[in-house]
Amino acid sequence: MIKKRSVIYGLLLSVSGFLIAALLNALIPITAPVEIVDYPVGSAFININIAYRIVLFFLAALFLILGLISLKDHDKWKKFAKGAPLRFASGIGLLLWDLLGTKWQLLPQPFFPGPAGIIEAFLIEPQFVLENTLYSLRLYAAGFVLGVVFGVGTGILIGWFPKVYYWVTPVLNVTGVIPAVAWMPFALTLLPTPFAAAVFLIVICVWFPVTSLTAQGIKSTPKVQFEAARTLGSNTFDLVFRVAVPHAMPQIFTGISTANAFAFTTLVMAEMMGQPGGLGYYINLSKVWSAYYKVFAAIIVMAVLFSFITAILERIQKYALRWQKGLVR
Repeated sequence: MIKKRSVIYGLLLSVSGFLIAALLNALIPITAPVEIVDYPVGSAFININIAYRIVLFFLAALFLILGLISLKDHDKWKKFAKGAPLRFASGIGLLLWDLLGTKWQLLPQPFFPGPAGIIEAFLIEPQFVLENTLYSLRLYAAGFVLGVVFGVGTGILIGWFPKVYYWVTPVLNVTGVIPAVAWMPFALTLLPTPFAAAVFLIVICVWFPVTSLTAQGIKSTPKVQFEAARTLGSNTFDLVFRVAVPHAMPQIFTGISTANAFAFTTLVMAEMMGQPGGLGYYINLSKVWSAYYKVFAAIIVMAVLFSFITAILERIQKYALRWQKGLVR
């Protein structure tokens, strides 16, 4: 049973940091020469400080709701309560950042704007930020999905057929140690559009770790499992897809998780080297005009997207490997 004192402590600690940051943002005056402009948002006009406080209240409400939902399950509440001190520290960190970057501007400007200043990018050009975010997602999805499909397929072939292993492994070893971005000049020359070239680079960087770990999982399948399957009348197809592939699933998901980070890094690099859109393109464009608050805004969007994609992959992995529950730590 969850103790009432623990509930109050966990919920208050989770939201109080953000509420303190919002309160002091409203009470502490700006002493630095910062121009406060009202921007139209729907039928209302808000400035950067009001928008910043709205974000803080949203975070506090979000964690309060998540905490109340987690009360239904003891393990979920335990996990939520464990993160309460970190959430409080995040709120206080935002408060200090706001004071040093916006209120007093003690940090070097314009290179380190405060969080309220970063929010200004979303008030000035929300449509442009959204367009570049969607371009990055489209590029990432195309490259990552193709890379995973090719990687798993190649890994199965390498792990099962010795002749394929003989011919493909040298190619895999050579291409695997070369950063995907190094292929950019060739990709731009050989492929018809910059988008296709960037997709190719993401496919390359995803293909290597997924292929390697899939092949390892296939090759490490115990022979006794194959012998048992043959005794039950399994053919080659069954041995591959009902014995070897299920056994390799943990390694396959490890490769996919590793490739996810590589793909996101390659995505940004490719966008900064010739794409007509995307968050990397937005960063380059903002840097030219020394609009570093827009650079930070793009970085925050990237962090949110990466966390969201990682959470989705973890959910899929948890569902696919649900048979591991209770067997692994």
